[in-house]
Amino acid sequence: MPEKTEKPGTEKPAGEAARTAEERPRRRQARGERRIAQLLEAAAAVFCTTGYTAASTNAIAREAGVSPGTLYQFFPNKEAIAIELGSRLMHEMRESYDEVLAPIDPATTSIDEVIAGTVDRFIAFNCRHPAFFALMHGPDIPGRIAEEHDALHTTLAARVETILAPFAPDAPAPAVTRTARMCVGIYKAGLELILAHEGAEREAYVQELKDALLRYLRPLVGSS
Repeated sequence: MPEKTEKPGTEKPAGEAARTAEERPRRRQARGERRIAQLLEAAAAVFCTTGYTAASTNAIAREAGVSPGTLYQFFPNKEAIAIELGSRLMHEMRESYDEVLAPIDPATTSIDEVIAGTVDRFIAFNCRHPAFFALMHGPDIPGRIAEEHDALHTTLAARVETILAPFAPDAPAPAVTRTARMCVGIYKAGLELILAHEGAEREAYVQELKDALLRYLRPLVGSS
C-alpha cells in the first residue's frame, strides 16, 4: 500500500507544529486552573452557609454546577478543598499585612490613623472573603489549616508589636508584646460582631472597634 503523503502546501512549518504542541498543555492547564477556582468559590459559599463540618463534596459540586466525579478529578475530599482554599486566603491576608503593617513614624502618623487604616483594611478583606472567618474559626477545621492560622496569628501580633513600639519608646518590651497580643484579641472579638451585621449597623460596629482599640492603647502611647 502506498504511503500517505501530505498534499503539497499543507505541511506545517516545524516551528509552528512545535508551538501548537506546546500550547495544548497550556490550554489544558488553564482550563484546570479555572475549574479549580470555580470549585474553591463554590466551597467558600458552602462553608459560609453550612460551616466546614456540615459541608460535603456533593454540596460543593452542586454549588459549582459540576458532577461529583468532576470535583474528584481535582480534589480527593473536602479536607483537601478546605486546605487549598485556606492556603490561598491566608496568602492574600499575608500580602495585606505586608502592605498595611509597614513600619510607621509616629512623628508623621497618629495612632488614630494607624488604627483606622489597619482596621479598615482587615475588615474589608474579611467582608470580601467571609469564608476566611468561617473556615479559620470553625470547631472542626483540618489540622494543617489550624497550624497555618496559628502561624498567621503569631505573625500578625509580631507586626502589631513592631508598629506599637515607636509610639511607646519608654515602655518595657514585655508590656508592648502583651499590648500587641491584646489588640489582636480585641480585633478578633470585634470582627465576629462586625461580620454578623450589615450596612449601617456594621459600620457602627467597625467604629466601636476602632474606639475600643484607641481607648485601650491611649495609656500606653499617650497622645501620639
